[in-house]
Amino acid sequence: MGNGNCKLLIVDDEPALRKALRTSLTASGFDVSEARNGDEALALLPQTPVDVVLLDINMPGTSGIEVCRRIRDLSMRTGIVMVTVRDSEEDKVQALEAGADDFITKPYRLREMVARLHAVLRRLSTQQNAENAILRAGCLELDPGRRRLLKNGVEIHLSPKEFDLLAYLFQHQDEPVIHAKLLRAVWGPEFGGELEYLRSYVKMLRKKIEDDPAHPEYLLTEPWVGYRFRNPSDPESPSPEDE
Repeated sequence: MGNGNCKLLIVDDEPALRKALRTSLTASGFDVSEARNGDEALALLPQTPVDVVLLDINMPGTSGIEVCRRIRDLSMRTGIVMVTVRDSEEDKVQALEAGADDFITKPYRLREMVARLHAVLRRLSTQQNAENAILRAGCLELDPGRRRLLKNGVEIHLSPKEFDLLAYLFQHQDEPVIHAKLLRAVWGPEFGGELEYLRSYVKMLRKKIEDDPAHPEYLLTEPWVGYRFRNPSDPESPSPEDE
C-alpha cells in the first residue's frame, strides 16, 4: 500500500518531538497531523479520521493504553502503532492487548518506524481478502483451504496444530502476536499461559520451514512478548536486524 494519501496522526506531549516526527514523516510521504495528548486525539478522530495513529504510551492525563483502547472502540480499520520504552516488555504486551497493531521502542530509527507503519497499512489494505486465499511469503506457499504447505514447490508435512499455528501467524503477517492470544486462537480459550508448550511448537515449525532455524527469517521472536511472521521477500517488511 502506498502512503501518498495516507493520513497519519502523531499523538505526543513533547512539541519538539512532534515537530521532528512531522518533518521526517511528511518527507516520507505521509499526510501528517498532530495531537498534544490523548484527549485531544480522541476529540479529533471522530471529526477527522486517519489511516494510522502513532501513539506515545507515556503521556500525562489519559494514558496511551487507554487512548489506544478508545481508538480501537471507535474503529477497527484505523492502524495504531504505539511508541514504548525499550526493555519494558509489560508496556508492549499491554499495548497489544489494548488493540495496537504494532509497537516501536525508544530510541528508534526513522527507517524502522516507516517500515512498521508501512507494514500496518499493508495489513489493513489486505484484510478484505478471503480467509482461504492462498498465502505466499518468500519460498513458502500456504493453502488454508486444502491445508497444504509448500516450500520451493515441495510439500512440507505439518501436524494439525503446527498447520493451525503457522496459518494464524501467516494470516497476521508483520503483526506481533502475544503468547496468550496465540495460544487461545490455536488451542482454545482455556489456554494462555503454556509458554513452553508454544515454544516447542515454534521450534518444530522453524526446523521445517527455515533454512537456518537458529537464525529464522519467517518466524521471528518478539522477546517476552510473542512472535511475528515476516515475509523475507517483502522489502518493506521489518527485517530481523530491525527487531
